[in-house]
Amino acid sequence: MKTAVETKQLKRAVRRNISRFPSDFMFELNEGELKDWRCQFGTSNRETMGLRILPFSFTEQGVLMLASVLKSERAVQVNIQIVRVFIKMQELLMNHKEYIGKIKQFEEKLSGYDEKIQVIFEYLKQLEQSKQEEVEFKDRKRIGFSRTDET
Repeated sequence: MKTAVETKQLKRAVRRNISRFPSDFMFELNEGELKDWRCQFGTSNRETMGLRILPFSFTEQGVLMLASVLKSERAVQVNIQIVRVFIKMQELLMNHKEYIGKIKQFEEKLSGYDEKIQVIFEYLKQLEQSKQEEVEFKDRKRIGFSRTDET
């Protein structure tokens, strides 16, 4: 049983199932991108630089979809792992549904506090300003006649 998939088989499988690969799952490099990519490899053959055709690039979702399209043993194993992870995530969500509900309630309770806290800070600023004005008033330079002897 083969474990590796040749590039031409991979591209053929993708082209046969192209509707499974929207632009956020996969894209094909253009000539400029390929030229930039080739510049990264200093040891490639100057004429072909190791690549003659435009390669596909896959996002994480594209790799997952690719695992469902390919028929190799490795692709089957990746697909099995994906299903297991998905089931585990569902179990975790079901087991923690009660906690998720409590978190949502907590978020709803806290949603109105922002405005209330802002009002409190406004009052504190006003109080600080009035205290500062009071101190400045007491420390002001007095004008007029002042008696020094209190007899």
